[in-house]
Amino acid sequence: MMVMVAVILASCSANSDVPKRKHARRPLLVPASSGNPYEVMVVAEDSLWNGFAGKALWTVLNKDVPMLPQREPMFHVSHIVPSQFNRITNIFRNIIILKTNEYTTKPKISYERDVHSMPQLVMTIQGPTANGISTYITEQTKAIIQNLTAEEINRNAMLLEDEFNIAFYRKCKEMFDCELFIPQDLLKMKEGKDFLWASNDGVSTIQSICVYSYPYVSEKVFTHDNYIKLRDKFMQENIPGEKPNQYMTTNHDYVLTRPISVMGRYVLEARGFWNVKNDMMGGPFVSHSSVDTINNRVIVVEGFVYAPEKMKRTMIRRLESALYTLRLPSAKNESLKKED
Repeated sequence: MMVMVAVILASCSANSDVPKRKHARRPLLVPASSGNPYEVMVVAEDSLWNGFAGKALWTVLNKDVPMLPQREPMFHVSHIVPSQFNRITNIFRNIIILKTNEYTTKPKISYERDVHSMPQLVMTIQGPTANGISTYITEQTKAIIQNLTAEEINRNAMLLEDEFNIAFYRKCKEMFDCELFIPQDLLKMKEGKDFLWASNDGVSTIQSICVYSYPYVSEKVFTHDNYIKLRDKFMQENIPGEKPNQYMTTNHDYVLTRPISVMGRYVLEARGFWNVKNDMMGGPFVSHSSVDTINNRVIVVEGFVYAPEKMKRTMIRRLESALYTLRLPSAKNESLKKED
């Protein structure tokens, strides 16, 4: 088991150095949405759902989450017919309405938020024919997945900015002059050189977030191989196993990197598998690397999970949401411009 030290309990009391985020509050007359994160309810006639259009949508929503050790679908999907869409079912958090519409000239997708409850996303996919809708859904696979996933990440990130580990927030601010809002249950902290690690108190299930930094010398630090090399360096130095010859490392054969944009800034996203050298421990990780232009350094935030024989989709996505709350030292930071 990986070594954890320096337990610090995070208080939720009001403090002047802790920011208070202002988010849109749910009006009293608007119900809270139902369902769990990454659940989607499809509203469609049986004939459409059981036909080519429904099968195409099912295939999209049931694609595997990338870089998990076992197969897990992107979303949990349920189906009802339009006659069952009422005041009980219409408050579901993620709804896809699938229908034919003879008055449309071509298939299209439209989005609405907080129609019947909060938070809620209602996606309507319609077109003049079922076959046309089926082809269109396949073409829009990336957009459908990205919009549903982004909605869930944004929801959880907003919740984290209201209820978070204050001790970790303060230590991250002190060490890196950055704001990062992580789950309150990640109570254990360990500090290293330009490295901060927080984890829950689990035994069979461990969820962790770490932050580390290094000098920014050029865009070459964001190449796939350099990312892995630097990750291995920091993990070996800061995350040991139980024995002297054990430490965290990266499975070099299973790492995906890609550039994304977060709040207008360039971010290198990485997903892959970690393991402990000379041990059987391992699991998935996800990280964001960003340039702090004020201090000419790279800030890396990462979440990783250890949960043998358990489903990990919800756990890793919970940590991933925290990565999106990172605020660099100044709002004046310029985005590192780099084309996808």
